[in-house]
Amino acid sequence: MTIIEKIIANHSKFDTVKPGDIVDIDIDVRAARDFGGPNVVKHFKEYNLTINDVSKTFFTFDTNPTGSDQKYAVNQQICRQFAREHGIKVFDINNGIGTHTFIEKGLAYPGTTSLTTDSHANILGAVGAFGQGMGDKDMAVAFSKGRVWFKVPKSVKINFTGKRPDDISSKDIVLNLLHKFGANSLLGYSVEMYGKEVDKLTLDERITIASMGTEMGAIIILFPPNKEIMDYCSERAEKKIEGVYADEDAQYDKVFDIDISTFKSMISLPGKPHDTVNIIETKKVKIDSGFIGSCTNGRIEDMREAAKILKGRKIAPGVVLKIVPSTDEIWQQCLDEGIMKTFKEAGALVSNAGCAGCAAGQVGQNGPGEITVSTGNRNFPGKQGKGSVYLASPATVAASSLAGYITTFDRIPEKPEVFTPQETEEKIKTSETHKDIEQKPLIVEGRVWYIPMDDIDTDMIFHNRYLAITDINEMGQYAFDNLEGYEDFAKKAKPGDIVLVHKNFGAGSSRQQAVDCFKALGIQAIIAESYGAIYERNAINAAFPIVTYKTLEGLDLEDGDTLRVDFETGKIENISKNTSIQAEPFSEVQKEIYQNGGLF
Repeated sequence: MTIIEKIIANHSKFDTVKPGDIVDIDIDVRAARDFGGPNVVKHFKEYNLTINDVSKTFFTFDTNPTGSDQKYAVNQQICRQFAREHGIKVFDINNGIGTHTFIEKGLAYPGTTSLTTDSHANILGAVGAFGQGMGDKDMAVAFSKGRVWFKVPKSVKINFTGKRPDDISSKDIVLNLLHKFGANSLLGYSVEMYGKEVDKLTLDERITIASMGTEMGAIIILFPPNKEIMDYCSERAEKKIEGVYADEDAQYDKVFDIDISTFKSMISLPGKPHDTVNIIETKKVKIDSGFIGSCTNGRIEDMREAAKILKGRKIAPGVVLKIVPSTDEIWQQCLDEGIMKTFKEAGALVSNAGCAGCAAGQVGQNGPGEITVSTGNRNFPGKQGKGSVYLASPATVAASSLAGYITTFDRIPEKPEVFTPQETEEKIKTSETHKDIEQKPLIVEGRVWYIPMDDIDTDMIFHNRYLAITDINEMGQYAFDNLEGYEDFAKKAKPGDIVLVHKNFGAGSSRQQAVDCFKALGIQAIIAESYGAIYERNAINAAFPIVTYKTLEGLDLEDGDTLRVDFETGKIENISKNTSIQAEPFSEVQKEIYQNGGLF
């Protein structure tokens, strides 16, 4: 078996599992965040659930650790009160990012399983653990039952050959991988990393790479733990840890040999994390702000790298640099090592540990027309604000903040670039329902919204500025309001409509609202070539019909046609054109949950 297969088998009633098997797996760490947590509490009250094991159950307040938003503050207090009643441990707003905390506190280590409402829970693959982000329904079940159902994914093996260039950071490594694989080539796969250069990667570097597995569509990127990782995890867990490794005869769906010596310093262009180019192509692009932090690059090695470049220098006039360590332990380490002093003397703004701008709940947001270079893992439109976001390494962000434009640490000018009044003026000009559960038919018919796009992410579906909304009745009005060309979708959509899109629909975060907004509007089904892994689970668990097709060839589809969809057989008929195609029928699990009216 592969690593993922062994971990799942070890947490199930089966000795062995294979790709495609659907099994119940025990969850060692179950955590809800301030985003998603209130809905978990709501499910507990609505369905009279009980906690399975309080010692394995947690809340983490990391999306808005400043409590600066009133709705987040209310939601955090709802979770606190519930935690007090049930004796649940809360990692509160002074703690930092939950997934990092689980590693620090020895809760997640090689071979364990963790479930959170964080779509980057697969970060735990950095230590050879299984981490998965899921929606609030799954999380309520995990809190109550201690286990969830999961489909065993196929595995991919990536072998790094050659020698890693000295100037290539871990962020550069993952951006090069995104350049090769894009957003959906590894969709739904568990990825294992091997090679001499992989063995040398530090914990912080592994976290950076594992974090952006989500942006590649992967279930998880797993690193076989080396001695350094094993020693660290054993010390944190205060017990001897044994790693989980793939068998020599493990079966992989695909194997890739990649020469790391060919990797270049990369940057993601605004809009899509996988739209990566050699950083040379973006040099001299003037910036308004920089951000160093997030679950991808908020580690102590990232802070040290930034401090080394900023020491004795000043941030360019008109540029704001925001820095947020990932955990309070790292924040304190920065203080002890004098890194905080370096940041402040350079003119940076430092905030308490957390997700920061990546989650729209803390410093790091930008405004219309603002150009930001960021170490985050996502730059979807609107994700970090209304401006444009480039993704890069901490060294690039620090160097660019000093230069006033995008550059590398070895090409920082003596004098920074500044915006002229005319440029500034031009930038300003250009910037400027919850319903009762009811049984639904296995055959539906309705007008189709044909949106021929790949990679429609959850920020495009339901923007993160609305994440504090928990009432399904309020969600429909915001569906697709961040998808260019479809901002008025909610006003024009009618109950009974069907939405048909291309690949990787629902990529991005774990937000349940990206499913529920369509339910609120009365949309009958989503049809896509493929889905983001978390979105697929959330839709199935919410009894919202999603159908997967292999090709649209022969359907002769136009926007506004009338479709008939048979969930049981998978047949899709275009009634307007008298054509049809064969899609995938509901699986047994999907049909059972659908007919049950939801996971509960």
